[in-house]
Amino acid sequence: MVFSTPLFLFVFLSLTLLVYYLVPRCLRNLVLLCSSLFFYYWGEQDYVNIMFLSTAIDFIHGMLVERCKAKGNDKGARWAVASSVVFNLALLFFFKYWDFIASSLQAVGLNFMPVLNIHLPIGISFYTFQTMSYTIDVYRGDTRAQRNVLNFGTFVTLFPQLIAGPIIKYKDLGDQIDRRNTTTEKFASGVQIFMVGLGKKLLIANNVGMLWDTYKAMAPGELTVAGAWMGVLAFSFQIYFDFSGYSDMATGLGRMLGFEFLPNFNYPYISRSITEFWRRWHISLSTWFKEYLYIPLGGNRCSKGRWVFNLLVVWAATGIWHGASWNYLLWGLYFFILLMAERFFLRSLLAKAPAFLGHVYTLFLVLVSWAIFGLEDFSQLTAYLKVMFGLGGVPLANGAAGYYLFSYLPILCAAALASTPLGVRLYRRGNVRVQQVVCTLSVLAGLLVCTAYLVDGTYNPFLYFRF
Repeated sequence: MVFSTPLFLFVFLSLTLLVYYLVPRCLRNLVLLCSSLFFYYWGEQDYVNIMFLSTAIDFIHGMLVERCKAKGNDKGARWAVASSVVFNLALLFFFKYWDFIASSLQAVGLNFMPVLNIHLPIGISFYTFQTMSYTIDVYRGDTRAQRNVLNFGTFVTLFPQLIAGPIIKYKDLGDQIDRRNTTTEKFASGVQIFMVGLGKKLLIANNVGMLWDTYKAMAPGELTVAGAWMGVLAFSFQIYFDFSGYSDMATGLGRMLGFEFLPNFNYPYISRSITEFWRRWHISLSTWFKEYLYIPLGGNRCSKGRWVFNLLVVWAATGIWHGASWNYLLWGLYFFILLMAERFFLRSLLAKAPAFLGHVYTLFLVLVSWAIFGLEDFSQLTAYLKVMFGLGGVPLANGAAGYYLFSYLPILCAAALASTPLGVRLYRRGNVRVQQVVCTLSVLAGLLVCTAYLVDGTYNPFLYFRF
């Protein structure tokens, strides 16, 4: 079950909210836990037991860590943290990377690991990171261990962000799990944010995604330079509006239930450098790796060589986190090289350059990165990149490129404008009464249009489900 379906909108969500607000406050976490487990079970019947196991293991380990710390047994607390981390990483490794490593080894003649054809549990990359950080934060003293297993289960399974994030740390949500305020204003703002996310997903991401799918399916001989760039531009909009739309929907749902989630995107395509881009893109993942990998490795408080190594590990992990394929690792290392270049000699040049040049530089490199990200087959990726850069005598454009540009130009322009904060700034300049009217009409119109799209449309992928 995904958010952008009539079943979710008009059945699951409506019933959940109805029951949630009818029961006493002391029972709301139980309602959330049951509805979240049902939500997950609907799409992942085979592996819901993994969710129970992960919840139980990390709940117990959190208690062990706190008990050992209270007794002054720091060694025991460290062992408990290590045990929790090993369990979560082993779980993630087995389901996400076993077949990838096994098939890679078999490709070079090493057959000691069988390919098991394991189905990847939905959302495992997100909820294992959340539960793993919980025991680490208890050890660090950043949060207290949760002593109510029902409340902890609510945190782990919370359906708004269960299957595609954002990655929420317990220290940021623990107090809200125990008690939270639900107001009419917060609920209304949650509906507004949810509708913005739904519009991003259905009206922009899905439409530009069809253009990317068209170019992705083309044989190299059918591609042109202009067409290849147009295809990867479409993918850049698809992945941004798909994932940021999902994050907005998660944030909106959270507010409807009384929760406040930290933002996950901040207009990354207006960045003037790759460093700035990664401060604005998938903020919850970047923050997680900084707090739980980069800093424990030593961060930048070490020799320059060790610092470079730390960043290399972080960006390799960032790449491979996105998927069990070599192109994701290459994608992460690509950004590592770019960030190193900025740190060592491009930063001062970018600071002195006109803002326009910084934007062009960043968007050019980001578009190249999305080609690497979007094409898992190396031969296809190599051929596509050659076409993008005009190698091999490919034509600049043809009739097909002109046709697709003419057909998709309105949605590409709309996506470009929606990638900037211009609309929000214009909206905020109006008086409060005008804002309220515009907001109400926009929500109603958005619900009507999105519902019509859902009823009539068949193309509705969610890219980050497979991560």
